[in-house]
Amino acid sequence: MSNKNLLDNVKKLRELTGVGFKDCKVAIDENNGDIEKSIEYLRKKGIAKATKKMSRSASEGIVLVEEKNGDISIIEINSETDFVAKNKDFLDFAKEISKINFQAKADLEKIKKMKMSNQIAVEENLINLIAKIGEKITIRRSKYLNKNGGNNYFYVHSALEKNIGKIVSAVKLSNIDDQTFGQKIAMHIAASNPISINKEGISKEILDKEMEIIKEELVNSGKKDEIVDKISKGKMNKFISDNTLLNQVWIMDPEKKVSDILKDNQKEDEIQIVEFVRFKVGEGI
Repeated sequence: MSNKNLLDNVKKLRELTGVGFKDCKVAIDENNGDIEKSIEYLRKKGIAKATKKMSRSASEGIVLVEEKNGDISIIEINSETDFVAKNKDFLDFAKEISKINFQAKADLEKIKKMKMSNQIAVEENLINLIAKIGEKITIRRSKYLNKNGGNNYFYVHSALEKNIGKIVSAVKLSNIDDQTFGQKIAMHIAASNPISINKEGISKEILDKEMEIIKEELVNSGKKDEIVDKISKGKMNKFISDNTLLNQVWIMDPEKKVSDILKDNQKEDEIQIVEFVRFKVGEGI
């Protein structure tokens, strides 16, 4: 078979199956250019069936957390349906990936190449699992918090099992070592979904977009320009307060803000929120 025919067949096979160039070329070579046999070959390998699912939306799934020696890793693994998110094969895969995520310090590209307990790479095991279950499954995002500069705490909301849930939040606090208090801060983050620690952490793009929405809403309601400017500033300040962790109303005492709770619990040095993360399954998909 000429190089042109080979490339044409590989191109056609890719269009029919959505499989990558390398796998399609192997299939064509193995089956002497026969497209139908090549498709069957890929299906038997579990590749064709898996990649056909990739255009679907995977917005269900789970978030998993690992903790060891003060470090924490979090990873979100998605499926198309909640039913599959509770499937034993899916859960076993996700649990092992969570441990690998900790080892890889949340480097998703590194995770894909790492071998699982069956000595097969994560990305290949993922394809095989998709083919077996029949749904799109994705390893979506991950985060690693080391213990440098503070102590880490986490909270799992709607836990399915230990350290597995639909919402997981984690926070690093400096100048305090109190598991109960740290978990309460993490719980607040899970419930209140802040954008950032303070105003400086909110991007200009988000602030500009919110101001645009606020002003347009006021103009459409018939407010005059001078009134629009005045009201929009007040609404913008409220948006910032509602979405910055330090300024949010404390979920356990509506009379106080999170910043007040930090002051109330400090010993000598001021308690600082160094960083935080919150993963909710499917958020943003």
